[in-house]
Amino acid sequence: MTILMYVDRVTFIPYTKASRARLFKEYKEVQREKSVDSDIKLSCDETNIFKWTAVIKGPTETPYQDGLFQLSVTVPEQYPLVPPLVRFVTKIFHPNVHFKTGEICLDILKTAWSPAWTLQSVCRAIIALMAHPEADSPLNCDCGNLLRSGDNRGYQSMARMYTRLAAMPNRANH
Repeated sequence: MTILMYVDRVTFIPYTKASRARLFKEYKEVQREKSVDSDIKLSCDETNIFKWTAVIKGPTETPYQDGLFQLSVTVPEQYPLVPPLVRFVTKIFHPNVHFKTGEICLDILKTAWSPAWTLQSVCRAIIALMAHPEADSPLNCDCGNLLRSGDNRGYQSMARMYTRLAAMPNRANH
């Protein structure tokens, strides 16, 4: 696969060269590790190293199990000093994910970011968040309210339904 370099024609940002080098390093690592981590499939846009797509498997023993969830990853030119913008493309019923926009409430994508994180490790953290929702900081208030009120059955039922409808398209009509 050939990757074409993204060229910023408007302004030169000093981080861009270092950011590209880091992203190419991560790209090579992802290519090497493809068979190692079957829960995450990470790929970059062939024309823009700053645009990535991830497909993550729903964690086992959760209402997201057997689902495949697509994430959009936009990497800023100041990366790795600044976190990537990661959003769910696949609809998901989760307290820490905005249902309409796919925005994710996860500290490492905001205030707890560190350059030690990679795109692969961010995906791993999102899978962990799927397995362990934080109802006290909801972006989806309906989902958060179900969990905070102790209605785990209602949460599980809604999450499973949306997983079947959105993350398992081949089974949605069965």
